Amino acid sequence: MPLSKMPGWVILPVTLPAFTITGMWIVYAMALSNNHICPVSNWVYNHTCESPTDGTCCTLDHIPLVSKCGNLPPESCFFSLICSLGAFMVMLIGLLRYAFVIERYGPSLLNTVAFVLGWICAAGLIMVGSFQVDHAKVLHYIGAGVAFPTSMLFIFFQCILTYRMARAHWYCWTGHLRCLLTLFGLVILVLSGVLFIQDGFVLQHMAALCEWTFIINVLVYYGTFAFEFGAISTDTFLVLLKASRAPKSYKAGTSTPATPNAHSTSENMAMI
Repeated sequence: MPLSKMPGWVILPVTLPAFTITGMWIVYAMALSNNHICPVSNWVYNHTCESPTDGTCCTLDHIPLVSKCGNLPPESCFFSLICSLGAFMVMLIGLLRYAFVIERYGPSLLNTVAFVLGWICAAGLIMVGSFQVDHAKVLHYIGAGVAFPTSMLFIFFQCILTYRMARAHWYCWTGHLRCLLTLFGLVILVLSGVLFIQDGFVLQHMAALCEWTFIINVLVYYGTFAFEFGAISTDTFLVLLKASRAPKSYKAGTSTPATPNAHSTSENMAMI
């Protein structure tokens, strides 16, 4: 008999994009009001500025990249906070999604790889928020180089898992939606990388817009997990407990004879 449902968890994947997108735009507004960046609507840049304190200076150093928005205080403090809290929610969503897939589909190497990639992405986000681009450039770029590709791979693997688990018509439509978000994210990520290494002001500004679009796209993708999180129950958490105890149970089984059960043994082995 199934255990009690816990529909309150549906709030988590909805909160992540709502909190993070709102917070990032607040950081952007703070950086803009402090004349640390140029507005995203600006497409005219100068090589130098005669009066950089008048609030109208736009050079290559003022392009509104996400990292530039959270580069200087006081907005850098809020940027670090948002990245850290967002990374924590990414880890929690990844853990619950991992358990949900095991509960409904069974052990899967693809699910395990996606889970690991999600946590690596969270580690990259923490580095991005903790090390500002103009003060610790190498560490900041390492964090960004980890977070962006792993987030892309995470949503790609989750798209495949969605189709594998599809047993209802509405679930297929969820897979179609995630597939579109994945393809769009891939195109935007590639464009962002190509444009970012260019020297022109216009191309750099386009790279900033692509970067913002990619982040929002991935966050919206995380929001689609609300479709499944409404079905989370105490069984889902029991899956995590069984997975964590699997190595111990296996070792105990080697020393003490037990009733043979090929299915449970193979399941525990796959969870290790």
